[in-house]
Amino acid sequence: MIAIVCIDDNGGMMFNNRRQSRDVILLEKIIEITRGSKLWLNKYSYSLFEDKNMSNINVDESFVLEAANGEYCFVENVSLKGYEKWIEKLIVFKWNRVYPKDFEFELDLSEWKLAENSEFKGSSHDKITMEVYVR
Repeated sequence: MIAIVCIDDNGGMMFNNRRQSRDVILLEKIIEITRGSKLWLNKYSYSLFEDKNMSNINVDESFVLEAANGEYCFVENVSLKGYEKWIEKLIVFKWNRVYPKDFEFELDLSEWKLAENSEFKGSSHDKITMEVYVR
């Protein structure tokens, strides 16, 4: 699977029980990246995409277990710890800010190879960094 996550500078994925991923341009980027492939997510994350008319979305609470090689998982409120052996690639969007976190990204990125690093302007943040990691 190819996991997609959004984190702050301290690895926070959610703060004050709110998602980090609410940015229109970021969502457009995810739609572009996943076009032509399956995108797995849970019901919580589906609320971001339900009005986007995407035929490649699969909603399942066990989505991390369902995604096959080459398929994408958008992960907001689920730990990836324990699923590392099935992750072939990580796409990490960073906000370049620190928020008070109440749910965090638990994988150690130092165990991965940074294959791509780019920046773009979001609708809510002047700079969002996209890092792509591979084994």
